[in-house]
Amino acid sequence: MAAAVGILLCAGCSEAVKLVRDTDHGGVVTYSYKENRGGHLGSPYRRQALDVIQVKCGTGSRIIREGEAKGYTSAGMGTIEGTEDEERGRRWAIQFECKTSDSDGQGKSKPPL
Repeated sequence: MAAAVGILLCAGCSEAVKLVRDTDHGGVVTYSYKENRGGHLGSPYRRQALDVIQVKCGTGSRIIREGEAKGYTSAGMGTIEGTEDEERGRRWAIQFECKTSDSDGQGKSKPPL
């Protein structure tokens, strides 16, 4: 399963979508977005991030929480002349939990890692 996620993430070897925490029961996936281009919900990478979750979990998943990823640096991204004032390097994180075949989705969730 991890290999499939790795292949999905490395299609084009982009850094736009990353599985930054991978556990037996879920994880955290992040993706890049720009506020002036649809924000985190309008990012073209959101669908790819949700696809990573689907590949990892297979039987279904539950989003535990979402929010802007802190501590991300855009060093080395480069600057195109005339765009120095543009916002760069924002990432959105989705923490998720995989549903198990014996789970009815009504049980208590595991605490975040």
